[in-house]
Order: sequence, then structure tokens, then C-alpha cells
Amino acid sequence: MGVDFTSIDFETANGFRGSPCSVGLSKVRGGRIVEEASWLMRPPEGHDFFDRRNTGIHGIEAWMVADKPRFGDLFPEIGAFIGEDLLVAHNAAFDLGVIRSALEVSDLPGPAYDYTCTVMLSRRTYSLPSHSLPFVAEAAGVPLENHHDATADARACAGIMIDVVRRSGAGSLDEFFVLQGMTPNHAPAYRPGTDALSKATRAALERGTGSPQAAGSWSGWPAEGVNSPPNPAAEPGHPLYGQTIVFTGNLGMPRQHAKDRAADLGARPASTVTRSTTVLVVGDGFEAGDLRNGHVTGKARRVLELHERGQQIEVLSEAEFLQMIGGSWPHGSQ
Repeated sequence: MGVDFTSIDFETANGFRGSPCSVGLSKVRGGRIVEEASWLMRPPEGHDFFDRRNTGIHGIEAWMVADKPRFGDLFPEIGAFIGEDLLVAHNAAFDLGVIRSALEVSDLPGPAYDYTCTVMLSRRTYSLPSHSLPFVAEAAGVPLENHHDATADARACAGIMIDVVRRSGAGSLDEFFVLQGMTPNHAPAYRPGTDALSKATRAALERGTGSPQAAGSWSGWPAEGVNSPPNPAAEPGHPLYGQTIVFTGNLGMPRQHAKDRAADLGARPASTVTRSTTVLVVGDGFEAGDLRNGHVTGKARRVLELHERGQQIEVLSEAEFLQMIGGSWPHGSQ
């Protein structure tokens, strides 16, 4: 097997992973993109409320998919395009979680997938202040003209994977994983009525995702809170596992909740940026591009200084953090 895989990117209507409204896929054979596919879709029924925060990110509104098939109607075509390929995604836990949760709420079976994550691989390959898709695509020499367009993002992800493998000197994906001392991750098949629902889906069903009434009120950040110890039983393959994480600015969830979720996934929360910090989560509507225009907090400036001195440290936006923890926009956050 050569450098053959399919990259994938989903956009969602709201904070629940099981609300896909767009997907883009790029098929790679021999280290070259040979075919692409994309679809707009209606999310599964009952989970098709379009949150203005998501729409503000990707630009897709409810009227734009009103006459499109639902995810469940399109999944056979999506699955046929993927076939038995290794799936590659930027923050792959999110995109694989979209498939799983959307299948669960659609009451549909789905196959198992082997997959890998270009966020994780980019950390091994490039020294960057942010491993968001635009920064990594630039480092890989891959054009990304329309970030958050699912087709453009899947294409950029494919280019990143091709570059990462090229830099390793491997001639195939099998050789690449051997050189990295890694194996692909595995997402098991889903069988409705037999397999338990994922944590993200259970939480969404308890909370509700189908209307703006799912929101409550936001009380803002509390005090810094307690730095919980990392969960020793967390999954080592998660992108937050083993990281020392600091939060800054206003997010739509209590800081203690953010710290506890990060610790549950194997991260070590901290209160100040130091030489041991590896991840900084920035609120206040921060996006990775703000690192270039100076619209950052004092903690973020400290991160940039440390990065320039050679410290391996990166900055995440609230949206990227939420994807990583499998969460949704906090109730009532505006």
C-alpha cells in the first residue's frame, strides 16, 4: 500500500457533533489527490437547529439545506466514497464523532474505521504557535483559501498528511506508521440497539439540541478555580492527553468546568503560563489569525514569547477546545 487514504471534514449546525450540515472528502492515491466529493445536508431530525455561532463560522444557514437530503439519506454515498480507506482529519476525534453521533440519532448502523489525526501528526512535524488548520496548512505549503468550507478543509488536510509523510521519508503509510512508532486509531462499528450510545449523544439527548430553548443563561467566568489532577485512565491518543493547559479570557463555560473536562481527558490544568505550559485556550472570540494581528491577551503574548524561544506550546480557540473535549456551546453563551 502506498500513500493512499481519504481525508474528511464536517461542519455542524450546532454544538452537538451529530448535527452535520456539510461534508467534504478528498481521496488520495500514491500521494496525490485524485478525487473529491462534497455534500450539503440537513442534520438528523430533532438535531437540525442552526446555532448562529456555528453559522458565523461556516456560513451555512438552515434555508441553504432545506431541500437537501438528511445525513442518513446521504451516508451510503459518503460511506461508498470512503470505502475501506484510512480516514484522515484535522482533529479527527471530532469528525469521527460526527459520524458516530449522527448515525446514533439517525438509528442507522455504520462500519468501523481506522483513522489518524493531522493535529497530532503536525505536533510531531512542525514547530508552530497554533496547530489550527490554517497554520499547519501554511507550514505544509498547502493552499487554504476558504477555511471552514468542508471541501477546502478536507483538501488542505489531505495536503498536510501528504507533506507529513513526505518529510518522514516513508514511501507508504505502513512504513510511515512504523517510523513514527504509531498505529492508526480505530473507531468501532456501530450497531443500533446493541451498542451503547456515545457520551456526546447521551449528553445531547439529555440536554436537547433541536431548538434555541436548549440554552439557558451565562454567568461568565468565575474565579480561577482548582487545578484537578489528570485522569490516569484517560485515552493516551487524545490530543489533550499529557498536555499542561492554561485558560485565559472569557469563554461560555465556568473555568472550573473547562479545567475539569481537560483533566478528565488526561491534561494537567494550570493557572499561569510557565515553561511547562504546552496548551493555552483563549476565549473572547479568539481565532488563530489573531496571533498575527496582536489581538491577544497577556497570557497569549507570553505564549508567543516562549514559542519564539523554542518552547513547544500552542494556542487553541474556544471552538477548537470544545471540539477536543466533545462538548457543545455552553447553555446560553452568546
